[in-house]
Amino acid sequence: MEDSSAQRRFKAVQRHLTSTNTDRCSQLDYNHTTGCFVQSQGYSVRLPEKLQTGKWNVYRSARSPLTLVDRFPDHPEIGTLHDNFIYAVENYPDYKYLGTRVRVDGTVGGYKWMTYGEVSAARKEIGSGLLFHGLQKGVRIGLYLINRPEWLIVDHACSAYSYISVPLYDTLGPDAVKYVVNHAEIEAIFCIPQTLNTLLSFISEIPSVHLIVVVGGKDEHLPSLPSTSGVKLISYLQLQSQGCSSPQPFCPPKPEDIATICYTSGTTGTPKGVVLTHGNLISNVAGFSLMVQFYPSDIYMSYLPLAHIYERANQIVSVYYGVAVGFYQGDNLKLMDDLAVLKPTIFPSVPRLYNRIYSGITNAVKASGTLREKLFTAAYNSKKQAIVSGQTPSKMWDRLVFNKIRERLGGRVRFMGSGASPLSPDVMDFLKVCFGCQVMEGYGMTETSCIISAIDKGDNLSGHVGSPNPACEIKLVDVPEMNYTSEDQPHPRGEICVRGPIVFQGYYKNEVQTREVIDGDGWLHTGDIGLWLPGGRLKIIDRKKNIFKLAQGEYVAPEKIENVYAKCKFVLQCFIYGDSFNSCLVAIVAVDPDVLKDWAASQGIKFEDLEQLCNDLRARAAVLAEMNAVGEEGQLRGFEYAKAVTLMPEPFSVENGLLTPTFKIKRPQAKERFAKAISNMYAELATSDQIPQKTSNL
Repeated sequence: MEDSSAQRRFKAVQRHLTSTNTDRCSQLDYNHTTGCFVQSQGYSVRLPEKLQTGKWNVYRSARSPLTLVDRFPDHPEIGTLHDNFIYAVENYPDYKYLGTRVRVDGTVGGYKWMTYGEVSAARKEIGSGLLFHGLQKGVRIGLYLINRPEWLIVDHACSAYSYISVPLYDTLGPDAVKYVVNHAEIEAIFCIPQTLNTLLSFISEIPSVHLIVVVGGKDEHLPSLPSTSGVKLISYLQLQSQGCSSPQPFCPPKPEDIATICYTSGTTGTPKGVVLTHGNLISNVAGFSLMVQFYPSDIYMSYLPLAHIYERANQIVSVYYGVAVGFYQGDNLKLMDDLAVLKPTIFPSVPRLYNRIYSGITNAVKASGTLREKLFTAAYNSKKQAIVSGQTPSKMWDRLVFNKIRERLGGRVRFMGSGASPLSPDVMDFLKVCFGCQVMEGYGMTETSCIISAIDKGDNLSGHVGSPNPACEIKLVDVPEMNYTSEDQPHPRGEICVRGPIVFQGYYKNEVQTREVIDGDGWLHTGDIGLWLPGGRLKIIDRKKNIFKLAQGEYVAPEKIENVYAKCKFVLQCFIYGDSFNSCLVAIVAVDPDVLKDWAASQGIKFEDLEQLCNDLRARAAVLAEMNAVGEEGQLRGFEYAKAVTLMPEPFSVENGLLTPTFKIKRPQAKERFAKAISNMYAELATSDQIPQKTSNL
């Protein structure tokens, strides 16, 4: 009865489409099991959210149009992070897993590895050690250390014994750390000697903590705490030894159990705890596994913060495929040296670093002489044309030009990932050509367990973030105050909303903010503005939250403009500011010191230090002129150009309070820090505007 009813509905929709658009009808499929209707878009399929409305506004991956993925298709028995690691240990017990560079007599050497089997034993010892100290199932365990093997070993132990891991950014200030520890009621914290000092500075103000485990410290060097503190302070090795002497059986979690609470660093306000279950995380990487293929022979470079969901999800999918994970030394300035030694095949990064690579190579090419620059340009254009047209580029260009560039990342990279913020299409194409590998840009957020969408393999169009993760569905919701609607032509536009098993459970202890982002139908409202390109590809075009209105009424999304200006050779970082009291934008630019100094030398400008050069009016004019040129290439609208610029010798950083740990600008803090410079720029512009203008005869 139900089946015949679904058939009648299907035929009714089919007749309607036949009368209006025969092409649409030919793309329609009927599924007897679900009674769903699907309209193909290439990389995505389109479905009606509610059949009675007639709106075909929900997009899913063409890889799984009728069901949202929540398990690995080939291994549906994997429902938790514990299951995932057990699977890896059973299949890759003697394969390399976690690697760190060894030091011999103070000299950094090659990588030393732990196998999957060895990590399995270590995680049981750590989990048993936590039980030895009386920590019960479901308690929160803090991870306050940088990327290193112990981070993942402890996380695996948490999964095996049903503890909830709570990452703490090692760069968070004391106040934020104290807030998170108390808010999550963390009972044990793993730290390193440097972060231990921060904890001890407010030890009496975090009463929930009963155990602090120091990684990389020796017992005899640990400070003694008064017995009245109620806190045990031990080394990681001692905990491991205690667990080894008292092994305990696993206490496996269920898919619906909480795996982690990830506190988003945020650009405003106090951090929010994003509650993610094992099922959330497994569904996300299971969907991603349909879009990418890794192998046990792959080597992954881990340097992005493990406290961020981007790196966390990458680690989960790496375990599934048995990938070897090598860690950097902990110093970004030494990353290139680590890459040369590790020679990774998988390199995830963020646009900030890719922009630096792009600028570094293009500047080196320009400085190499006319002949070499012409050779590079010819090679680049030829290879890019071949890639765009789907052909195999000539290997001659790699031998002559690009193999030397590939060596910068170790020479073996076959997969590059980009996330956290938009990557310029030009930079995307540049990476594809120069490194000769798959470059996948993805879009996601902590609240969706990471990936919402990603570029499909074989899709050579740049400037978008691909099709939906097969584990979720996406729709665009009208934002009338910004003139974005899902009926816009030729491309539907609106706020990106996501639904499916990847969506988080809510903000920890904060139902009000949870209801603000998840509506009654289960849609998560991201705050990002997107549009649908042909083929069902998603493009991020704006930000709903970080917008402001200029005096004449135009809405401005500063992040979009900053991403355009990031391609300017002078610009290391950029902060765009505007408000409803002024008719134009101004910019604070942290300069690339080498580029600015080289420019000054070419102009014969003398200076004592970088700060003096930044204050030179000629330097400001040169930087603004170059930004204007880049803005024209990036097709900025007239009101989106910065009309004045202030140059800063010091880069924005986490340490000086201007960046979040995921390298997003803290706008309120930046506005406060640069208030005087902003005021001065608007005053200068007001003075220049007083110059008499020729009027029209109307």
